[in-house]
Amino acid sequence: MKKEILIIALLFGAFVKLSAQENGVHQQSTVYEWPADPLVKQKLDSWQDKKFGMIVHWGLYAVPGIIESWSICSEDWIERDSTITYDDYKKWYWGLSQKFNPVKFNPEQWARAGKNAGMKYLVFTTKHHDGFAMFDTKESDFSIAKGPFATNPKADAAKYVFDAFRKEGFMIGAYFSKPDWHSPYYWWPKYATPDRNNNYDIKKYPWRWNQFKSQVYNEIGELMTNYGSIDILWLDGGWVRPLETVNAEVLSWGAKIPAWSQDIDMPKIAAMARKAQPGLLMVDRTVHGPYENYQTPEQKIPDTQLDHPWESCMTLGGAWGFVSNDQYKPAAEVIHKLVEIVAKGGSLLLGVGPKPDGTLPDEVITKLNDIGNWTSKNGKAIYNTRITKNYHDGQTWFTQSKDAKTLYAIYCMNSGEKPVRTISWAGNPPQKGTAVTLLSDNKKLKWNSSNGKTTVTLPADHIAAEAAVALEFTPAN
Repeated sequence: MKKEILIIALLFGAFVKLSAQENGVHQQSTVYEWPADPLVKQKLDSWQDKKFGMIVHWGLYAVPGIIESWSICSEDWIERDSTITYDDYKKWYWGLSQKFNPVKFNPEQWARAGKNAGMKYLVFTTKHHDGFAMFDTKESDFSIAKGPFATNPKADAAKYVFDAFRKEGFMIGAYFSKPDWHSPYYWWPKYATPDRNNNYDIKKYPWRWNQFKSQVYNEIGELMTNYGSIDILWLDGGWVRPLETVNAEVLSWGAKIPAWSQDIDMPKIAAMARKAQPGLLMVDRTVHGPYENYQTPEQKIPDTQLDHPWESCMTLGGAWGFVSNDQYKPAAEVIHKLVEIVAKGGSLLLGVGPKPDGTLPDEVITKLNDIGNWTSKNGKAIYNTRITKNYHDGQTWFTQSKDAKTLYAIYCMNSGEKPVRTISWAGNPPQKGTAVTLLSDNKKLKWNSSNGKTTVTLPADHIAAEAAVALEFTPAN
């Protein structure tokens, strides 16, 4: 039976992954509220300088190599073999906690790979919707620190992940799922589990819901006080929200929204978290208001430039976590997405999934190195920049320095495009006497501007295989 379930999980993993994205799992909010706390504003400005981050999904789902958590949720878009009962599937999934033993756990490898790619901040999954904690919580025995890995010196995995990335200069973010499908206070075993929501009337059983609120508060408190400096609390599971935020926008997702509030008292959580971590960025995903300090469109880039803080969270492969034989994006595609996102005012949070043994797949490391070959030479056009009014013309995207004195133009090469000797665009004409520099080798270039069109001539020995050509415009003194 267990072998059959494993095969079925692998077969349906890809289907569930795609379906999750198509069924509005994380529909983006369209309203933004700027923070009032000066320390949060300062942290937010620093975060907006980073532009490129790594999100790591790692948990029980890595063992069979399936989509993170969602296969145990009973909604009509999730397929499982009809010959196996839902309860048996959940028992098999929960049982993976006795097999998760990442004996090669190497967070230093992850951090080096991220730094080599040019990444500047981390978001690590401390607990996904399945409730399996990747830190040593006192609230539950369902954690990596309580199973076969318990005797390992690095059993409190989150601690070592955060330490490894701090040593490489990363801002540190803790992903935390507000819903917890393993908790008897969220999915009460007395009832069936029909969907992603809590499965009982919390008005009728307030004691049980208060127990769940206490669990969430205490677990976040552990993360905020026991794991060093934390810059970002990245909260997932936006359907857990106060009733007043379940508005017409949310109802349009197509996901079932309960008739009662799933309020977990975010003001209380935020006050506690920021007392422990002053200036902490709160990212209560898709729940607009004072605790969504930046927005997080998932697997997509907004159509137009946005004037408030946001990031696109996207996968390097086809899945958030580890999946055998995953198909990873070419480095050039990731670079082009990074360029477009930054020109539109956002950051790219790129998702990778370590293997069940605790190491990154070799192909992931290769891809990240390839991306880093570009960011290491052209990063001035990406990091510490801000948006320009005219940010796009054809294949060319524009950014500028924070003081607005230096303009950058980035030309994204199409796949298979023949070598280019000139780059032209309309708008953003350089001032007379401006020096134009090719960032990849610091060469000064010739340029001219007439009739609203600017043309820059590249050197004859320029490497045409570059994914994107970045230019710096320095006005004359």
